[in-house]
Amino acid sequence: MNIALIGLGEVGRVLAEDLADGGTGATLSAWDTAFGDPDSRAARNASELPVRVATDAVDAVQSADLVISAVTAANDLYAARDVAAALTTGTWFLDLNSASPGQKQEAASLIDEVGGRYVEAAVLSPIHPKRIGSPILLGGPHASEFVETARSLGFSGVEFFAPTVGPASATKLCRSVVVKGLEALLMESMLTARMWGVEKPVLDSLSNLLPAADWAELAEYMIRRSIEHGERRSEEMTEAASTVRDADVDALMATATARRQAWASDQRDALGADDLGSLLDAIRAART
Repeated sequence: MNIALIGLGEVGRVLAEDLADGGTGATLSAWDTAFGDPDSRAARNASELPVRVATDAVDAVQSADLVISAVTAANDLYAARDVAAALTTGTWFLDLNSASPGQKQEAASLIDEVGGRYVEAAVLSPIHPKRIGSPILLGGPHASEFVETARSLGFSGVEFFAPTVGPASATKLCRSVVVKGLEALLMESMLTARMWGVEKPVLDSLSNLLPAADWAELAEYMIRRSIEHGERRSEEMTEAASTVRDADVDALMATATARRQAWASDQRDALGADDLGSLLDAIRAART
């Protein structure tokens, strides 16, 4: 099978590694708009992975049997537009992006209009540690047919979810309101608690309401994830806010989370800290 990867960031790298190592004999091509910057993550990945580096999106999908779109949420529709005209009839298009149901429906229309087979995908966990075997909900009129193909490539966690495009993404983004919202809440709570020296009793008290193995460990993990991936998470939460508004609900929490995640992405210098306390101190010091 000829597989084209559109997007070669964190998720794209995992896909390329696992598809290449899966013993399926698949050949891989890749395109990322960041290839022009030799210092970008995408460019570094391209130099290290067993992929044919395409000159543009159209070149990447030439003769592809399967196109996998793994770009940021804001670029979901652009990626579909860039490749649609170059797809051959029957080409699978797997949309892994954290975009809103409305945006995915538009992307599906673009792909289906040229004879492609669009499959909505919603990844319901971080890409690590399960990688290509992560739980993924599939939706759309071609989704049930794609399940067997996906599993043969190593996507062991795929599940047919809905015969229409939209429900899978709605599930993903409603989940994100909680998960990314919790990251934002912990960031804001802990930075304030650190100023008063009360982060430990605050975290200890949470176990009375929401049991967890180690709230301090969870807080540090989530704050680090926000810093490392805040820009991408902010885009995802912008899509979540759009999904909430489309349900005729004020997107107060999703919008605030998008702002906090964007703010977190500017705190990367703090990532060298060794523990939660020093991490919070580094963030606070950078803001003064």
